[in-house]
Amino acid sequence: MNVGLVGCGVIAHNYVKGSAAFPSFDIVACADLSAAAAHAFGETYALRVLSVDELVSDPEIDVVLSLTPPAAHAEIARAAFAYDKHVYTEKPLAATLDEARSLVGEAAARGLRLGCAPDTFLSSAYEAGRELIERGDIGRLLGATARFFVGGPDNWHPNADMFYKPGGGPLLDIGPYYLTAIASLLGSYKAAAGFATTPSPRRTLGTGPRAGEEFDVDVPTHVLAALQLESGALASLAVSFEANEQYESTLLVHGSEGTLELPDANGFDGDVRVRIGRGDWEPVSYVSRGAQDTRGIGLHEMIEALQAGTPHRASGELGLHALEAAFAVLEAAARGESLRVESRISRETLSTR
Repeated sequence: MNVGLVGCGVIAHNYVKGSAAFPSFDIVACADLSAAAAHAFGETYALRVLSVDELVSDPEIDVVLSLTPPAAHAEIARAAFAYDKHVYTEKPLAATLDEARSLVGEAAARGLRLGCAPDTFLSSAYEAGRELIERGDIGRLLGATARFFVGGPDNWHPNADMFYKPGGGPLLDIGPYYLTAIASLLGSYKAAAGFATTPSPRRTLGTGPRAGEEFDVDVPTHVLAALQLESGALASLAVSFEANEQYESTLLVHGSEGTLELPDANGFDGDVRVRIGRGDWEPVSYVSRGAQDTRGIGLHEMIEALQAGTPHRASGELGLHALEAAFAVLEAAARGESLRVESRISRETLSTR
């Protein structure tokens, strides 16, 4: 299928470079609100350069890949749906829950596919962990513990202020990697509670043409989430943009007989280990997909599932569920109480292939 890419920012390079590994699609065109950015990107990768309106309406494009800031995700998806195009969007699915629910409903009503990052939970490492869980190697699932601490995107992203506006913050930017991974391994969330703070209410851009520009932070930047899953398992997730010059990532799945350690949910490779009882940590071997362990595997899986007539796993349904869980944590933190998570994900999203 022919894919048109909207949003020629930092992550777009990863998608185009990784696309060579996937036989199911070709990225053939790009668009950006900045004409200069679109032309530079198109020249770098030999893509047709179109306006956003031209791209979503182009009859030669089958799928729109939306890599815009979160506030534009819903608008781009709705425009693509209007021209009967499938959509795969970067996370979060939308900037608000109402928009996210609307997108899932519209895609279903039109018979179109809606996919949503992250797709890291489809990596070879996580598939190996999922198989180990399904075999019962660590016994009855008790829950998960996850942590992601960094200093924030201020020093590497030229427009990092967008990560500190509504729809941003570590729980909506980085949290989906962990919330999606945990849900794909343990099932749907049922309830959420949390605490959230903003220790650094002003930030300074550290790179790009706007370097040195200060901006206000409008979202929590240090969040602790407590989540109950439908199975009864319990999970905790701590995410932060306050850990300067640090990069800490942990994801453990706890069972009645042992613990599974998985690699960084923000990436596609790394070690998988298991410890049974009080024994030593043991490596879990797995066969890597090689070049296909990269961004784009979710888009590839969606297109293959479309052609096979089966559900896809990096779905709008899963993206909506992770987003609802994240918003429930933030609202629970603001209100000082636990809240229900209403959406659920299907068995097809949880299974290996």
